[in-house]
Amino acid sequence: MTSKERAAWRAKANSLEAIIQIGKEGITDNLITQIDDTLDVRELIKIRVHLETAPQTPKELAPQLAERLDAEVIQVIGGIIVLYRKADPDKIQAKKKARGQGTAKAKAKKKVKIKGLRQRQREKEAKNPYAVYDRPRYRNDRDKKQGNSR
Repeated sequence: MTSKERAAWRAKANSLEAIIQIGKEGITDNLITQIDDTLDVRELIKIRVHLETAPQTPKELAPQLAERLDAEVIQVIGGIIVLYRKADPDKIQAKKKARGQGTAKAKAKKKVKIKGLRQRQREKEAKNPYAVYDRPRYRNDRDKKQGNSR
């Protein structure tokens, strides 16, 4: 990557927020997977390194991340690392196939019928006879049940 290309990517990264954080555990397999998935989607990301708790400095972490992810280090400034990797559609498709079609929740999507309050109350009463709500239908019926006579 040329210095002009790197400068252009640095300018684009200026407005980005850091979306991944590295803390006391440093570089883990879960972190690599997360960054890898994010780079597939965004190409350019910022990573925040917590300087007080991280086991290494950002300048030491950046080349390790770049090597494991096949990415380019755009810049390391303070506690921020900016990485770039060109998105490869074939690699993304292969990852999706390896993971499967989706979660079980997404597969078992069913139609939901929204029930009204009265319908829910009737179903509750049908299941449990002690849950019968004594609702008066007319004013006169209510007065008779309360023992009031007008």
